[in-house]
Amino acid sequence: MSFFYNMHASTSHACYPFTMCGRYVSPDEASIEREFNLVHTEWQFPSSFNVAPTQSVPIIRDVDGARRGALMRWGLIPFFARGVPPKYSTINARVETVQTAASYRGPWKRGQRCLVIARGFYEWQVQTDGKTKVPFYIHTNDQDIFAFAGLWDSSKTDTGECIESVTHITLPANNLVGEIHNTKHRMPAILEKADRDAWLSGTPEEAWEALAPYPDDLMVAWPVSTRVNTPRNNDATLIEPILARKND
Repeated sequence: MSFFYNMHASTSHACYPFTMCGRYVSPDEASIEREFNLVHTEWQFPSSFNVAPTQSVPIIRDVDGARRGALMRWGLIPFFARGVPPKYSTINARVETVQTAASYRGPWKRGQRCLVIARGFYEWQVQTDGKTKVPFYIHTNDQDIFAFAGLWDSSKTDTGECIESVTHITLPANNLVGEIHNTKHRMPAILEKADRDAWLSGTPEEAWEALAPYPDDLMVAWPVSTRVNTPRNNDATLIEPILARKND
């Protein structure tokens, strides 16, 4: 197996399925403001190299025709849930059912689309023994900072607190991610730079057209340390290729 994946240096080993894991890397607020031309937003946070479900994550949405940044809980709490997180996972919404599933059809119909900001993400590859799982860091090679397609919602608790939360939309994987995420063959919906506006403020038809597997030749991946398995580990060494680490 090649330690660096791209479609110009693919591998021929067999693939084995694996459930999509929810971890990614997000930039600091200043980098987001520069990349997305945001007017200074009242938020401040460092880069995170191990974003995990239920944490507050940076998103961008359209507010009265302008892009606005916000921090939201990762793991959507539907408006009807009275602020109580569902017992089922809502970190990812499948594109096949996002328009009909009870938790997501409301945000979709109301046009509550957002950009979930990232630098890269992690997926785990099941090895030939069927048990060992190797984490890979995956990122785009044409966008240093990119956006997952997301939906957000707002839910009010019985005490009147308003909780805003977000989910990532997922798609069938492209070839590169499918070789790594090799049990379910899924990947997050990554938006091409030219499609950001369509997703945020376009018609439902225009937004839908923006949902497609990211081109293989614009992505690269490599194996990283299993330290990423633990959310409390959060530093830049997590994305280093394992062959470059002497003490791994």
